[in-house]
Amino acid sequence: MKPKVICHMLASLDGGLHPSRFTASPEGGKAEWSSVYERVHGELEGDAWIVGRVTMAEMSKAAAHEPAQAGTVQRPHHFARRDAGSYAIALDGSGKVHFSKPDIGGDHVVVLLGRDVADSHLAELAADGVSYIVSETAEIDLAAMLDVLGRELDIGRLLLEGGAGINGSFFAAGLVDELSLLVAPPSMGGRATRASSSSARAAWRAGCT
Repeated sequence: MKPKVICHMLASLDGGLHPSRFTASPEGGKAEWSSVYERVHGELEGDAWIVGRVTMAEMSKAAAHEPAQAGTVQRPHHFARRDAGSYAIALDGSGKVHFSKPDIGGDHVVVLLGRDVADSHLAELAADGVSYIVSETAEIDLAAMLDVLGRELDIGRLLLEGGAGINGSFFAAGLVDELSLLVAPPSMGGRATRASSSSARAAWRAGCT
C-alpha cells in the first residue's frame, strides 16, 4: 500500500528552497529557520524521508569505491534492513550517489534507482549496507516505488523534502497527499528562484492543504 506522502518545504519569500542562500533578516537566518524546519519535521512523525540525488550527495559526501566484499547482485531490490526506526530515501535514477555508511543521521539509507544502473554500483551499495530498489520499467514509476516501500518496509508516512525537481515530479504524478510549507522572511534573489518555486506553485494548483 502506498505511504501517505507529505511534502515538507522551507521556502524564502521569493520561492528559494536552499537555506544556505537565504539573505539575513531580523527574524533569523539559516540556522534559525533550519531549526524550525527540523522541529516541524519531527512533529510530522514520518517513517521515512525522501530527497533527490543532489541533496543526498551533499549529505553522504562519499566518492565511488570498490566494494570491500562483492557478493551476488540482487534485482529488483535488496534490503539490508527491514526493521529500521526511520529511513533516509534517495531518488537517484542514474546511480551517481555513493555512501561510506548505511545511514544518514541514524536513518537507514534506501536508494531508488533506474533500470539501467550498473551491477557494479549495486554491488557497492550492498557492500556498504545500503538498501536499494531498481525500477523494472524504462522510466521510474514513482507510484510503483512507493508501493514497494510500503509493502516491504512498512513505511506508512513519507516526508518529501527535496528540491523543486523531485517535489515537482511527485506533484505531477499526483502522489502528494499533504503540503507542509514554511515561508521564511529572508529572500534568495536571482533568476534561479523562479525555477525553485515551481513545486510550491504546483502544490497550490493541486489543491493540497
